[in-house]
Amino acid sequence: MLPSVDTVDELNAVVRDEALLRPAAQDLCAQLGLVGARLVRFEDGSLPVYSVGDSLVLKLYPGFEAAEALREARVLSHLWGQLPVPTPRLHAGDLYKNGWRFVLMSRLPGESLAVQWHRIPAADQDRIVTEAAETLAALHALDPKPLTDVVGPPDWNRFLAVQRAKAVRHHRTNGLPEPWLEQIPDFLGSVPLTAPSQGVLLHTEFMREHLTVSPQDGWRVTGLFDFEPVMIGDPAYDFAGAALFLTCADARQLRRFYAAYGRTPHAPRELLAHALLHVYSDLPWYLRELPAPPRPRLDDLAEAWFSTDK
Repeated sequence: MLPSVDTVDELNAVVRDEALLRPAAQDLCAQLGLVGARLVRFEDGSLPVYSVGDSLVLKLYPGFEAAEALREARVLSHLWGQLPVPTPRLHAGDLYKNGWRFVLMSRLPGESLAVQWHRIPAADQDRIVTEAAETLAALHALDPKPLTDVVGPPDWNRFLAVQRAKAVRHHRTNGLPEPWLEQIPDFLGSVPLTAPSQGVLLHTEFMREHLTVSPQDGWRVTGLFDFEPVMIGDPAYDFAGAALFLTCADARQLRRFYAAYGRTPHAPRELLAHALLHVYSDLPWYLRELPAPPRPRLDDLAEAWFSTDK
């Protein structure tokens, strides 16, 4: 069965070993009364995730990510029935073996928005952006206090300070070229970011990959998932991700998103600062996927990716 793992490298080795993972998933399903259920591995993601039959999803977490498992289970319970679109319903979550934990949840209807986006008609894309923004607004409107024992950080300003201190090292590790790297300290130093008076529940990865859609009765958003990395903090943190990975540097769509959410747009430099400070920030990847300015200037990048005025 699954070995105990203590590092990311050990986890990555296990995640690549389907011959090791599948018997464990089958054993766990048997323990949950799902003997013989058809298991299909999802290809994406850093953790092993399986569809179980047609209606369930099983997610496995190593012992060193036990907090993430407990967090996702609690958040799923908290969110059930609270948003305009479905979120996975928690069916079970507990310890498995050798420190591994699991969450068994309902499977959302529809297909990945990331996969389907380019075949969706423009008018339906607009409606999807509107529905996504309304969903994020509803998430941010929920009271996060019942989750503060499992969702952090306890001090948003401290979190930002830690992220600033390691920003250059983080982006250098990801392979960001020096002309970009050398601008980061001054850029971040020039953008004042302070904790909001009221932190909100952040999805932190509000992107096409975590939204499901269906063409039934016109393309619609049918679900939002992946609540493992949720945080409590500044809404701008989620807007940076939405601008990068939902509206994808399309100024018209970003304007629509803000209008549907119900607030004025953030300053582009503020959103770029949050993007640079994001826990999973990967600027080289963004530069490959999104239109970049002709010169390596962070101020130009902020306008290219986060302006609603283009």
